Formats: sequence, structure tokens, C-alpha cells
Amino acid sequence: MTAAVPAVSDVAGGRSGARRGTVAQLAALSAAGLVVSVQQTLVLPLLPRLMVALDASVTAVAWVFTVSLLAGAVTTPLLSRFGDLYGKKPMIVTALGLQLAGSVVCALSGSLGPLIAGRALQGTSMALVPLAIALIRDTFPRERVATAIGFISATMGIGGTLGMIVTGLVAARTDSHRPVFWINVALSATVLLLVAACARDVGARVGGRPDVLGAVLLGGWLACLLLGISQGDSWGWSSARVLGLFAAAAAGCAVWTLVELRVRAPLVDIRLLAGAQSLAANLTALLLGFAMFAGFTLTAQFIQTPRTTGYGMGGSVLDVGLLSLPSTVTMLAASMLAGRAVLRLGSAFALAGGAAFTALSFAWLVAWHDGPVDLMVFGAIQGLGLGTAYAAMGTLAVQHVPMHQSGIASGINSLVRVAGGSVGGAVTASVLAACTPAGAVAPELRGYVWCFAIAAVGAALAAGVAALHGVRHRGGERSPAR
Repeated sequence: MTAAVPAVSDVAGGRSGARRGTVAQLAALSAAGLVVSVQQTLVLPLLPRLMVALDASVTAVAWVFTVSLLAGAVTTPLLSRFGDLYGKKPMIVTALGLQLAGSVVCALSGSLGPLIAGRALQGTSMALVPLAIALIRDTFPRERVATAIGFISATMGIGGTLGMIVTGLVAARTDSHRPVFWINVALSATVLLLVAACARDVGARVGGRPDVLGAVLLGGWLACLLLGISQGDSWGWSSARVLGLFAAAAAGCAVWTLVELRVRAPLVDIRLLAGAQSLAANLTALLLGFAMFAGFTLTAQFIQTPRTTGYGMGGSVLDVGLLSLPSTVTMLAASMLAGRAVLRLGSAFALAGGAAFTALSFAWLVAWHDGPVDLMVFGAIQGLGLGTAYAAMGTLAVQHVPMHQSGIASGINSLVRVAGGSVGGAVTASVLAACTPAGAVAPELRGYVWCFAIAAVGAALAAGVAALHGVRHRGGERSPAR
């Protein structure tokens, strides 16, 4: 039986003190989410430069990004579950500490091996956002939870844009990759101190022994799945390695499911998270993650396509970041208003509306993609959609589960979103490759148009799933007793 979670007013000593405490905590957690998002994107523009600096192949350098994704996929459910067992704040501090250590390793690296090891440590910090969402649910008044979750979720888009801008500015002034990582060291250290000082962990800690076997099996089959997806284009989708990885992932998933159904204290409660409400939240996360991450990589490539192709803008990494600013602004605004939409419409219908706006943004690019203005309009519409959708999705993922399972529920939802993004990146990369003539420096325009249309369909499907869930569970959305 879980312990009752005290009201914020009881903890902080009065309404005004409680409000100041929650504002400080939200600022600290948002800054932490921002730093995690920055580290995910700041390395992407550096990959071509690292090939030359480290004398490495395209496939080898790709591991600088891939290993972060794999490490995050393996550790997110584990740290999220540890947050439920032993406290969310200690796990958030742990994630930030690992990111700080990884950033130092990357900044000091002079060869590919240490750089990949450092990126693996950085990737473990992906667990921070679901832990922050679970901590918010523990400590915030119920009527403010959706707004706070929206604010945290908005940091994903804001941090991604900021990472591109920072890398673009640094890349214009130096040929070394080290300054970018030293900047991340400073950011991580500052935010670590901020979280340690401002975050309060007053939720229930159920304790108990961790499900080590479940964690090992989950990490194993997730690593096989995401590795197969990420390397499918370079190794070949029908190659023995890729097919073997997918087969191992399927077998590992089956064994893991059987283990989790039989163990007394599972890492993931399959019966709870496979319920109708969890399935809707996670399926929406998969589809929206597919659209969001595919769109991010697509637009970045599209902006940097050479003008000689006849449609490219010939932009720099800095241009990518600057053209993403409208999305950042509208996403922040939407996330601040999302709480009202969730309270008035319910999280499912608010999520459906946000996903519909996201689909509309990609439909805009299908029809209009001739210059920077079109990209800015796309970003503004997309920011409105994602700012609303991610706030509502974070709420939908945890509102029906017991308080002591908020961390793992949010962690699984975050993990599914990352998996969707990996699939989206692989699908769009395959489409662009099929539309690239032999010897050409870039795909034909129709390749991008097809990819924008695919992303629009993914977001539209997410809107449909969320709307259907809202209709089926109308009037049934409520948070479990605190």
C-alpha cells in the first residue's frame, strides 16, 4: 500500500510559499529537460566534421549519435522504475551526473572510442524527462499538473533548436568539436546544482528490490530493435545482420513479457501498461514521435540542400536553428496554455487537437516549400501542435496509473516516442535514398514531398487514435487518488 502524498501547501508552509516552491521546481526541471534536449541535437551538425578530424568512416561516426539513442532506450525504463522505488529526485540527479560525466569525456576525447563512450553516458540522461513528469505529478496541485507537464515537454523542441544554434555558432568559429561539449559541461553542472537546490521529492517511495532480470532482458531486446532500425539503411534491410537483430528483438521481447508476467515485483507491470488507456497513450506517442523526429531531420536536411539542386536553400547549421525559432516560440506559448485545454476538453481530445495541428503543419510543407517563409510558417503551426500534444500526452500517460507507478508509465511512453522517432528517421531516409539519382548530391524534390506527406499521415493517425480514445472514455479521465 502506498503512502499518501502530502499537499504542496503542507510541504511549503502556506499558499504563497507553495507557489514559489513549485515555480522554482518547475524552472529547475525545465532547465534540466532543456539540457537533455540540447545534447541530443548538438552532435548532429558535427558528424561530417568528425569524419575528417578523427579519420573515420560514415558508418563509424554515425555511432556517435546512435550510441546515445541506444543508451537512452536501455536506461530510461530502468531509471524511471528506480524513481518509483527510491525517489524521483535522486534518479534525476543521477541522470544529470551521468550527462555531466559524459560531456567531460567527450570534451577531452581525441579519438572515436572515447567520444562514443562519452556519448553513451550522455544518452542515459534521456530518462530525465519522464522522471520530471512523474515528480510533477507527485508535487503539483492537480489543476496545475497538465500545464507543468506541457512546460517540461516543450523543452524538447526548444532544446533541439538551441542545440542547433549553439553548434552553428561554434562551428563558424572553430574546427574542433571540443568547445561544443565544454559548453554542455557548463550547462549540465549549472542545472545539476539548480535541481539539487530546488526540486523536492515528496512522493511515495515503495522501495523493494529491482527486477534485474527484467531490466537486462528489456535492455537487450530494445538494443537489438533500435540498432536494427538505425543501421538498416547502411547494412541493408534484408541483410543477415539486420534480420538477425529483428529476430533477436522479437524473441527477447517474448521472453521478457513472460518473465514480467511471472515475477512478483516486475520492472514493468504488463497488465497495467497494456490496458486500453495505456495502449492509446503509447500508440499516440509512437505515431507522434514518428512525425516529430522525421520532420526535424527532414527540415534540417532540406534547408541545407545545395542551391544547385534547383530547390535547395543552401543554408548553414545556424540557418536551421534560426528558421526553427518560430516553432520554439509557439511551442512554448502552446505548452503554457495546454493546461486549460486539458482541463476543459480532457487530455485525449487536447492531444487529438495538437496532433491535428502537427499534421496540418506537414501538409503545409507538402503544398508550399519554396523558401524560408514557408519553413517558418510550418514551424509556427507545428509548434502549436506539438506544444499542446506533448502536454496532453504526458498527462494521458500517467493519469490512470497509481502514483507509485508514475515514473515507469511516463518512462515507457517516452521510450515508445523515441522508438517512433527511430522508425520515422529510417523510413524517411529510405524514401530519400530511393529518390536520389546515381551520382547526385541530394535527393530529388519529390523525395522530400513524399516524406512530408508520410509525416503528415503519421500525425493525422495520432490525432485519430487520441480522438477515438476520448470518445470511448468520455467522462472517465481523472487522476487516481493521491
